Amino acid sequence: MSVAVENFVKAIYKHKHQDNLDTKPGTIAKKLGISNAAATDMSRKLAEKGLLEYEKYQELQLTDAGTKIALNVVRKHRLWEAFLFKLFDMTLHDIHREAELLEHQTSDLLAEKISAYLGHPKFDPHGDPIPNAQGQITTEDTSIPLSEAKEGVSYTISRLLSDDKEFFEFCAQNHITYRNTLTVTKQFVKNRMTQISISSNTIVLNEDFTKIIYVDEN
Repeated sequence: MSVAVENFVKAIYKHKHQDNLDTKPGTIAKKLGISNAAATDMSRKLAEKGLLEYEKYQELQLTDAGTKIALNVVRKHRLWEAFLFKLFDMTLHDIHREAELLEHQTSDLLAEKISAYLGHPKFDPHGDPIPNAQGQITTEDTSIPLSEAKEGVSYTISRLLSDDKEFFEFCAQNHITYRNTLTVTKQFVKNRMTQISISSNTIVLNEDFTKIIYVDEN
C-alpha cells in the first residue's frame, strides 16, 4: 500500500475517531496539504478498491478493509513514538515527526517485535491508545477534556491531543505531561479559561489548550 493511501485512510480515521472533525474530501485535503481535486480523486479511487464509501458532498466513510489499514498504520506510528520516547527521551513533537516517517517503512513483524520489547504497551506517550496486532483498541476511554473538569477535583492527565511543537514545549515547561496529576482550582466559564495547580505551580489555560488536554478523575 502506498504512503499516500495510508496517510489518506489514517487521516479519515483520526478525524472521525480522535479529532471529532468531519471527513469530507476538502477537510482531509486541508489536513494532508493537498488540493481538493486531489482528495476527491483519491476518494474515488479508494472507493473503487473497496476501502471507503464516497458520495459527492458527503463525508467519507471507511469500510472494514479501510479501517483495518488505518489502524495498522496508527499502531505502527504509536509504537514508534513509545519506542523513541523510551530509548532517547525525545520530545513529544519530535517523536511524532519521526514516527510519521517510520510508520510507512515498518513491517508487521517489526511492529510486533517493538511491541514485545516495550511490554505490549496500551498507550503511547501522548496517551493515545495503541491498537493491538489484530487492529483492535481494547482500552476504554473515560477521559474528559480539561474544559469540562470540576473545580476542586484532582485529575490525572490521560491524553494530549495535538501535534503542535509550541503546545508540547509549553506542556513540558509546565509539567503538563501524560500521567501527571493536577487539581482544577477554578473554571472561568464566561471567559472559557481554567486555572489549575500542577507540580506546585498555578497556571491559567485558555480553551484552545483545555479542549485538547484530557484527564481522568482520581
